[in-house]
Amino acid sequence: MLVNTRQDDITGRFWEGASEHPAELVAEPFGTAPAPSFEIHTLARLRAGGAPSRPFRPDRHCLVTLSSGALRHSVDFREHAIAPGQWLWARPGQVQRWGALDRAEGTVIRFATGFLDPDTAIGVCADDPHAPVLRAPAAEDHALLRAATTQLQWEHSADRLAEDTRRQVLRHLLAVLVLRVASLPSAAAGSEQGEVYLSFRDAVERDFANTRTLSDYAEALACSPRTLSRATITAVGMPAKEFIDRRVVLEAKRMLACSAVPAARIGDRLGFSSATNFNKFFAQRTGTTPIAFRSQILAG
Repeated sequence: MLVNTRQDDITGRFWEGASEHPAELVAEPFGTAPAPSFEIHTLARLRAGGAPSRPFRPDRHCLVTLSSGALRHSVDFREHAIAPGQWLWARPGQVQRWGALDRAEGTVIRFATGFLDPDTAIGVCADDPHAPVLRAPAAEDHALLRAATTQLQWEHSADRLAEDTRRQVLRHLLAVLVLRVASLPSAAAGSEQGEVYLSFRDAVERDFANTRTLSDYAEALACSPRTLSRATITAVGMPAKEFIDRRVVLEAKRMLACSAVPAARIGDRLGFSSATNFNKFFAQRTGTTPIAFRSQILAG
């Protein structure tokens, strides 16, 4: 039986030793104050303020779209090439890294999940860590998305309304935008994802720090390990055990890239009985040690 004993430590967006502050995304002099629950900026402002060159792991959603030029932006160690009109949506807890900003103009929108009304948050699957990162609108969608973005920018910069009223206006306008973005097709074609796979995926997301044993998930989901592997191969092209291990490796990479916490402690948080076992597991699946990976990432 799966028991959730460690996950709160893992998914807490900022924990002891974390080096990234939410304000670093826009490089504005917010000091130590919490990041606003909603903010919108141009890439020009981000460029002028000096975007962080190191990886960062914000507790906010990040929407990026370009009006001109080209931009490469890394999300969870995968680089995405953004073209004008496309939308990149990075979710809370995902590790991001900016590419060169000198060849792009566009808009960056950051918001907390709680800024959306509950129905919208559910409708766009706001907290789905497996949602597509890059979306490509059809030609007929561009004008609607530009209009929604422009209206949101205008209301964000205006101050003629009472604060509570302005907040509600921004919330509704953001809802319009994210509903449109969420309805866009992914830039990468996906496979069919059945109910068995989706249930397994959610179980792994909850409990990867508790168990890496496939039979534990099969028992919890009342099916056989073979059934889980067939469903996972059909959906994402890999066996179920590899899916579990990749999720553990991803979390290890996130922690190594965005904190100074010792690798041994990271291994403990991920359920490993010793630092040796964690190092061996990580090296077998990445070809490098945790410490070497951290050095490579920080070196850029």
